[in-house]
Amino acid sequence: MKVQSPLVALLRRAARGLAVAVSLLLVAFPLLAQSSTSTDKSHSVASHSAKKPTRRAGTRATRHRRVYRASRAVRRARTARIRRAFVASADLRPMAEQLATLRTPEAYAGVTAYARRHTGDAAAAAYLALGHAYLLDHRYAEAVENFKRAREGNAELADIADFLAAQADHDFADDAGAETLLHGYAERYPDSIFADQAPELEANVLLDINNPAGAREVLAEAEGTDAVDRPGYQLAEAQVEYALGMQDQAVRLFKQLLLSRPLTPEAQAARAKLTAIGAESTLTDAELRSLGDAYYRAGRYDEAAEQYRALARSSAVTPGDPDGFQVALADCELHLGRLTQSQAESLPDTPDENGARRLDLLMELARDRQDAADQQNIVSQMETRFPHSPWLAEALFSSGNMYLLRRDYPEAVEYYSYLAEHFPTHKYAASAHWRAGWLSYRLGQFADAAHLFDAQIKDYPSAAETVSALYWRGRLYESRDHYPSLAAADYRAIIRAYPHYFYAQMARERLTAIGKVAPSAIPAAEPELDHFQPLQEPKLVDTFPEDSPHLAKARLLANAGLNEYIAPEIQADPDSGSWSALAEAQIYSSYNETFRALRAMKRALPYASTAPMQAIPLVYWRILFPEPWWETIKAESEKNNLDPYLVASLIRQESEFNPNAVSYANAYGLMQMLPSVGRAMARQEGMTNFRTFQLFDPETNIRLGTRYLREMLDRFGGVDEYALAAYNAGDNRVTDWQAAGPYSGMDEFVESIPFSQTREYVEAILRNEETYRAIDAYARMQDREATSASR
Repeated sequence: MKVQSPLVALLRRAARGLAVAVSLLLVAFPLLAQSSTSTDKSHSVASHSAKKPTRRAGTRATRHRRVYRASRAVRRARTARIRRAFVASADLRPMAEQLATLRTPEAYAGVTAYARRHTGDAAAAAYLALGHAYLLDHRYAEAVENFKRAREGNAELADIADFLAAQADHDFADDAGAETLLHGYAERYPDSIFADQAPELEANVLLDINNPAGAREVLAEAEGTDAVDRPGYQLAEAQVEYALGMQDQAVRLFKQLLLSRPLTPEAQAARAKLTAIGAESTLTDAELRSLGDAYYRAGRYDEAAEQYRALARSSAVTPGDPDGFQVALADCELHLGRLTQSQAESLPDTPDENGARRLDLLMELARDRQDAADQQNIVSQMETRFPHSPWLAEALFSSGNMYLLRRDYPEAVEYYSYLAEHFPTHKYAASAHWRAGWLSYRLGQFADAAHLFDAQIKDYPSAAETVSALYWRGRLYESRDHYPSLAAADYRAIIRAYPHYFYAQMARERLTAIGKVAPSAIPAAEPELDHFQPLQEPKLVDTFPEDSPHLAKARLLANAGLNEYIAPEIQADPDSGSWSALAEAQIYSSYNETFRALRAMKRALPYASTAPMQAIPLVYWRILFPEPWWETIKAESEKNNLDPYLVASLIRQESEFNPNAVSYANAYGLMQMLPSVGRAMARQEGMTNFRTFQLFDPETNIRLGTRYLREMLDRFGGVDEYALAAYNAGDNRVTDWQAAGPYSGMDEFVESIPFSQTREYVEAILRNEETYRAIDAYARMQDREATSASR
């Protein structure tokens, strides 16, 4: 028996603990793994010998996507078998979902009893659910036993059962058992969702049974596929080279993985290995700095700080570099809330970017202290000493935000304008430019505002803020310049390009107020609006192929509560591009899991708010804007004199119709009620013995939430915008924002809400409300057309 060193044993145990989480995560989110889900490359592995691979390890051959297409007859036969299993296990889903989520003794007992009461396909699905739960709970022997039973009961689940059982065997140190399951996996299951993941798992198994040559062969056989882009594959590749005594090659591969995918768990394992073999010192200062910067950009400030701290202490760095590392470390400490004034002042005051960053840190500390004099002095120093530094742009934007929140709009305009003028391509330039224009408008400096809005439309046509500039330029054309035709042109551009935005709703109202106007008499203004056109939408269909075994299998996996594999399984069908999103969402909808369906559709159709209603089939809109518990919503809305569309829109924004949602602020249920608010509303409703858990009941939550919304409306004169802002940010803040007026209309109040989250919340609910109405109107139109066609 080979005796492992304590360090090697520790690394192997850590790798095994990482493996199950990473493997499940990357299958559940294939875009992260950059992996494909099917194969047409049949190969057999008769033995894992020391056969020389066809390429030098570490090189990359031209890759191709694995695509496996069975004959129509085979597809139909497989689909029929899977459908029978789906029907047989249809009542398993509730308890399987509970098991996957909670994994309590009661949940295990319920699914176990179901498996024992049933036979064949229904039992197989239950055993798969049990095996998956045991794997997540690191109860590997029980996981393997249940996966074995699932495989025996339904061959269509064999690829999943075998792969997950192999994972459990490997984590349980039964690598011989794992190799038995993985040997020839791609040949047996060419279209499995695990086809690209199996090589790396098998390579790790072979390494653990001291067969690195066989592991290299397995990896070499995956060349030319998407498997090689997986960080798990790359880690296995480096480990294989190290096991074969190719240390230089292994170090190169470990470093390549660490530097190219620094935020992945595999990169952390690669670094641990470099440390263990004494090769971490081969990382150059530039490479170490790139790691620290990657952690910093990802908001992983503790890790970045550790990196910069080590670099600052290093005696090998180039003179002058320690200054940069110290300042970068201080920046991390600022984000972590640990930087003190004395620490910042003690940083080297150098005439380079490090010195500029030091001043930016001091400026942020001055802002935190609300020390306007010090803040202004520091920014002035930066303008003089570092006029082209990106750290000056950062300081300018932060300073503008400081004065915006203090309602010192002239001062805010100065900082925003300076940034936009001197740093027109900076990441904050478009936002700063818009804010300068908006605050000029609020100050009554309408000529300046018009000029800035025009420049925003011309120079930043794709920026998120430009739709606001379009609307408010139209308002100025209408109210100040008295060019209704130009105002109408701006409003139409918004409606054309952003049909479901809040400002499209406002633009439609303004067009109604203006009435019919002739086309613009000033053509020079029109070309700027040509950019604002509807996006080209991908083709979507509302029907599915009858013979897709992958879709049928995804439905079966849903019965077993294996939600993380539903989307990958659907996407494994090479023809699913036009219907995969709908298929996934409808699977969840069929179980009344509205929030899962909504989230799936939002991920797949992020462009829906810019799509014309007719560009997306009605069934998609119904999932994006669902109406569960509609009768309760209507009844409680009527009782509280509310618009049911408003209530549904608020629920969509608050919880996405997840009755079990709990926010970071400890708000519960569909309408996100705080327990204290729930108790107060329950007393008003005459409910006795109210308990917080009752907020998870949809009918109770809607009953109390609608009463609270009515209370907010009554408090603010029945104005939706005020009430919604208060529902989100509290009534005291809304009273304060009202006092910052006057406002020419509610559109101006909404745009003036200083909290971006609350402003976007109000806009989203008002937008949702109109979209609900538009969807129902669209449905009625389709019904009329269908009726007319049938005559």
